Amino acid sequence: ERQSMKESLQVKVREQIGTRQTRRLREGGLVPAILYGHGETNVSLSIPAAQVKHAVRHGARLVDLSGDVTETALIRQVQWDTFGLEVLHLDLSRVSADETVEITLPIELKGTAPGVREGGLVEHVKHETRILCPVVALPERLEISVNGLHLDQSLTLADLTLPTGASLLGDPEDIVVHCVKVKAELEEGAGPGEVGEPEIIG
Repeated sequence: ERQSMKESLQVKVREQIGTRQTRRLREGGLVPAILYGHGETNVSLSIPAAQVKHAVRHGARLVDLSGDVTETALIRQVQWDTFGLEVLHLDLSRVSADETVEITLPIELKGTAPGVREGGLVEHVKHETRILCPVVALPERLEISVNGLHLDQSLTLADLTLPTGASLLGDPEDIVVHCVKVKAELEEGAGPGEVGEPEIIG
């Protein structure tokens, strides 16, 4: 029985590196990755795309690497294609179970704000923050409950629920979410050229 829900990734060491090789890898259903950290050499790896997608979609942070390399690693960075469908590249860093790491995590709102019934609009202002956290306690995301959020009130980073042994690296005063009065002139959709226009992907 392991404490955390760690995903497993089967890895192979890549000897050849370069754009052509990378393209060939991806065509073969593999994702190129790099493993670094702990003062050891960087290793170029390839991992089955399906496993990578599964881990990333589940918000996994910590992964067990097996195959050519046996390590516990942290997913540091995920590079997606333009459409956010395929993972193009993974950055992995070696970690040991007793280590504490700095990591940026998404913030999720939980619950229903009573301020909405009071004529307010809940605005999620800050969507992520950095924390210092023991590897074993790494969550997928941080949560903040809006169940006590009334009109004209706000919640800050200090109100976040942090994992055991974790500490906040952001400013505790930073506002995460607030409940503001709904403006009467708030139109349904923004006009052309206004905020909310989709990004054109060339």
